[in-house]
Order: sequence, then structure tokens, then C-alpha cells
Amino acid sequence: MKHRIVTISRQFGSGGRTIGRQLARQLGIPCYDHELIVKMAEQSGFTAQYVAEHQESAGPGSWLAGAFSGRSYPGFSNQDYLWKVQRQVILELAEQGPCVIVGRGADYILRDQADCLRVFIHADMETRAHRIVAQYGERDQAPEKRLRDKDKRRAAYYQLYTDRKWGAVENYDITLNSGVLGLEPCVAILAQLYKAPHADGGI
Repeated sequence: MKHRIVTISRQFGSGGRTIGRQLARQLGIPCYDHELIVKMAEQSGFTAQYVAEHQESAGPGSWLAGAFSGRSYPGFSNQDYLWKVQRQVILELAEQGPCVIVGRGADYILRDQADCLRVFIHADMETRAHRIVAQYGERDQAPEKRLRDKDKRRAAYYQLYTDRKWGAVENYDITLNSGVLGLEPCVAILAQLYKAPHADGGI
């Protein structure tokens, strides 16, 4: 593949979305995050609000319970359909040219692309709790519980559609602790990796 793609998977509150956008801006390439929701809504026929509420997150409880929630008798749910649409959108964007894609299982969907840098951003609980309160404000629910719930949903969704463990190092080319490194150094590291020449033509 001639294009360079960066996929950013991240723990909630780790700043992965911000890192992805800053990286794309520095490299002068598109970043697809919420933009994917719009494209998925256009192709699926669902509203953007519905897509936002049902993609990248399995239902509450165990991942197995989430896997079967909302399914019709034949076993195909709206979420299954959205995953299919999401996969198609991500493959199409990857073919169009260099870009950064945040979340949405893009690391798995593009796993066979030679020129794709797969990134996982994480941070300690205290750093993430502080960030989500600063960004989204105080809620009735404690920030630590919000973080755990969100991460569990992402992990369940990822396992359901990829049969892989979310956050496992073997699924990514590099993992970065944004709480220790800081957001800007993470961007700098990824930009350097993106631009580095490789003998095999890939990242």
C-alpha cells in the first residue's frame, strides 16, 4: 500500500483524540474521528445521533450480554450492521490517501495494510480522571467510575468484533503513556515514526 495511515486506539481520558488531531495537523493530512460518524450515518441511513450512541461501545454488563443485546431472531443487530458500514468507510478512507483514524477498530480493520502505524494511547487513572473533568465537567458519577465503564464498553466492543483483547500490546506497533510523556511529546514521537524511512516500504 502506497499510503501511510495512522490508527489511534486509546483509553478514555488519555488524550488519544487530541494526539490524533494534532498529529494530523502537523503532518498535513486528514484526521477522521467524529467525521466517521457523519459518513456512517450517510451510508447506513441511521441518524448521526444514533450512530454516535451505538458505535464503538457494547452494552452494559458482560461483553457476552452486550453481544446479544438488540439482536433480531437471525442474530444480526443494528450494531452489527453499523460495524459492517464502519469497516467499509474506514477501508475507503484508507484507499483515498494518508490520514489519521481515531478508534473504531481501525487498527484491526486495516491489519493487513503494510503501511499502517497502529498506536495505543494510555495513561494512569488519576491523569485521565483529571482530564475528563476538565474537558467534560463534573458529573453525578465519579470520574473513576466513568473511566472504568467507558473502557469496559470499548473493550467489549473490540473483543466482540475482532476476537482480540483491547489494549493488548501485540495488537499495536507502539503504545504510549500520555500521562508520563505528555501529549505534545507523544505527537512528536509519532510524527518522527511516520516520517522515518523504512527498507521494506512500510512503517
